[in-house]
Formats: sequence, C-alpha cells, structure tokens
Amino acid sequence: MSGSAYAALAGTRRLGPPAASRRSEYPLAIVAGAFTLAQLVLVRPGLGLGWDETVYVSQLSAHAPAAFFSAPRARGISLLVAPITSWSSSTALLRVYLAALSGLALFLALRAWRGLFPVRVLALAGALFASLWVTLLYGIQAMPNYWVAVGALAAAGCCLRARADRSDRAALWGLVASASLMAWMRPTDAVWATLPLLAFLVAARHWRLLVALLAGLASGALEWVIEAYVSYGGLTQRLHEASAIEGGLGWHVAVIDQLRSLGGRALCRPCTGEMPNPAVDVWWLVLPVLAVVGLVVAIRARRTTATLVPLACAATAAFPYLFMIGYAAPRFLLPAYALVAIPVADALIHLVTRPTGVWRGVAVTLLAIGLAGHLAIQLAVLERTVDRTNTQHRDWSRTAAELHRLGVRKPCLLTGQDAIPIAFYTGCASAATGGHNANTSLTTLDRTARRMPVADIAPAGSRPPAYARDWPAHRHGGLDLRVAPNTEGGDDG
Repeated sequence: MSGSAYAALAGTRRLGPPAASRRSEYPLAIVAGAFTLAQLVLVRPGLGLGWDETVYVSQLSAHAPAAFFSAPRARGISLLVAPITSWSSSTALLRVYLAALSGLALFLALRAWRGLFPVRVLALAGALFASLWVTLLYGIQAMPNYWVAVGALAAAGCCLRARADRSDRAALWGLVASASLMAWMRPTDAVWATLPLLAFLVAARHWRLLVALLAGLASGALEWVIEAYVSYGGLTQRLHEASAIEGGLGWHVAVIDQLRSLGGRALCRPCTGEMPNPAVDVWWLVLPVLAVVGLVVAIRARRTTATLVPLACAATAAFPYLFMIGYAAPRFLLPAYALVAIPVADALIHLVTRPTGVWRGVAVTLLAIGLAGHLAIQLAVLERTVDRTNTQHRDWSRTAAELHRLGVRKPCLLTGQDAIPIAFYTGCASAATGGHNANTSLTTLDRTARRMPVADIAPAGSRPPAYARDWPAHRHGGLDLRVAPNTEGGDDG
C-alpha cells in the first residue's frame, strides 16, 4: 500500500470500515480462533493450577478457602474466573473458559486498530503475539498479565481512532473499557502502559479523551484503592508493601535476567544460572530493531502517530520490569509484546513488499524461513515449560493425596514450604507466621491445631518451625509432613 493511502487511513476522517467490508475482519477472527485452539492443544486443559493461580482462584472458589492476598495483587483476575470457580472445581473447564475468552479478547483488541493499519498488518501482528510461548502459556492461565496486554493494545487503538473521529463513540467507550480492564487486573501496570497516552492527550489538548482514559483507569483501580485503606493501612502503605515484596523498586537492570528467563523459566528469582541457547534469545534481540524499522517506515509514509503511540506505550510498559526490579518473569513483558507487534508486523510486510522482481521472492523466502524457525523455537520452549510445570503440579497433587491419607481434610490448615498451592490442592487454608505471606501468629496457629487438622510442610531433614517441632513427621518424597497430634492416624483409605 502506498504512503498516501496509509496517510489517508490515519487521517481525520471516519476510520471504521463500511458494512460491505466486514469480511476484512475474518483474518483477525481466524488468528484469534487459532490462538484459542493452539492453547487447548499445546498447553492442554489438564494443566494444573500454578502457585499464583491458586491465590487468585481461591478468592472466589468452591474448592478451597481464600489464600493470603498480598499487597501487589489485584482482584480483577479472581472476578474474571469467578463464573467458573465459584461453583466448579474443574480445572479443565476453567482452562477452556479462559482459552475461549482470551481468543475473543485478542480479536477485539486487534479490531480496535481497524482503519489505522491494513488488515494484513493486524493479522500478522496478532499471529506474532499469539505464537509466543509466553502468550500461549499465560493466555489460558488465571493470571493478569495477558489481560493487561490486550487491554493496553485495545486502549492505544481506541485512543487513536477516537482522536481521529470525534463521532466514533465505539472507540471512545472502548478506551474507557480497555483502560478499566488494565487497572482492574494490575493498577500499577495500567499506569505505566498508558503514560504516553496521557502525555499525548494532554499535549494535544484532547480533554474529552483524557477524561475518558482517566475515568477508565479510576473505575478499574477503585476496588484496589478502597482495599488499600480497608486492609493495608492506606494507599501509600500498600504501595510500600508491594515494593518490598517485589524486592524494593529502584534502579535494577534486569535485561539480562529477562534473557535468561526466555528459556522457559516462569520466575527467575534469583536469576542465576546459564543463559539459554542463543537461538532462543534471537527474536527478543531482533524485536527492537524491527520496531525501529517500523517507525522509519511510518515516518516516511507520514503516519508517524499511529506507530509511535504503541511503541511509546510498549517502552513505558516494559521499563519497570527491565530497569526497576531485581528479577525477571517472561509474563511481565506481555503488554510490551502486544503493543510492539503492530509496528513490527508493519515493518516485516514493508520489507517483503518493497523489493521488486526476483528480490521480492528472495525477501519472502527469507521471511518465511525466519518465521518458521522462530515458531519452531517458541513451540519447543513451550513444550519443555509445560512438561516442567505439569511435573511440579503433579508433585503438589501427590502431596495433597498423602495429606488426605494422613487425615488432613477440610476444614484444615497447612503451613511451610509451598503451603499456598498445596493447601489449594488439598482443599485447606494456608498460613504463615513470617515472610511476605504472613497472616497468622503462633498463638492463633496453636488454637487452630486444637479444632481442625493442621500440618507443616518442610524439606526432608530440615529443622521444623518451633510450633511443629513436636509434631510427628511423615516422609513423603523429598518432604517432611508434620501433622498436629490430634490429626495423626486419620483415614488410610
């Protein structure tokens, strides 16, 4: 497409497609549908719940009591999964629900950019984002990062469309809804991801859009702020506690940590050990180069704003996780990946359509080989990560079964190593007397042990906590399960 045509698309006239061109949305629907199917096939509905998932799911669960909810967390994901978790303990049903919902969300986020970029660019952008192992793994999980990502992508697109056409009420309300979704999931991430939008709207004096964006952020963050005063001693105290749990926010260069985590490490804390195979990291290093190419293409085509806005939002969304925390997790950068996908897709299409004659064939061939290799690497990392995750979850499930054999059945309480996820698998509450998840005292724990089954979980041979020192120990794999005396010798069936 010529530069003048692109400029017309990003101009001030109405950007929405006519009814006759709704077929142009089919490629976006196909990408979203393929994403849903890929999650169900490659990650599989049988994947057990992870540590953080058990915290979020337990808040509104028919299976187990609510786990301790630490300061950084927000309740958006708990409410998102509540239509399933409030009445069913089926993990498979929850996975199918999330896979379908995440596919629909991807379609709507891409659709928010209609008229700003050609559909082929949007479809390729969606495919690039959806094919990352981290997107496939976390789209189907009860975790907030994917939802911040699609919210950020939709917010940037709706903002640009509403700016170009004041009569586009769908874009205006889309901006409110997507900003609310982000803040609902992770308020601090929502602020970082929308900083460029806020600055852009203030500089351009688009007060109507600024109010809409602020209203969306405020509506999503309202519950989190209220909870800060009800349960954490105020907003400042909650932010302070959140910073402490994350290791103290400050100047920490975590770029190398993120590179280490790309091999499939869900949480790289502390982030030590060898770097993954260089082939695993190539796409991550090429990404900023292609983003710059996309910006150059946009400048030459006189449609800079539509490309610069998502790039700026991607940069601010990634900044705290690259330079302000001392550890890494691949899911932290999902919003940045979603936002940068459109300029990168635009750059790739430009690189293969600009050449003529035989060189176009060469460019298409090289791109096809590169994308095929990239996809193969992503799928290989995903397979290893899913297998490793399944192994850990099966260990938790076996420990829960052993605790049931020892008579620890709900209502019950677990403490110690991995108490939060194992408690969920067992159907118990969890407690800790120290650390970031401290939610009880020794006196309370002693009283609880007199009225319900209580057990402590510790590495085999390790020194138990004082309250469990006299409890009989039962060796299970690499763990010592110490059960309070009044529950020992329970049902062996």
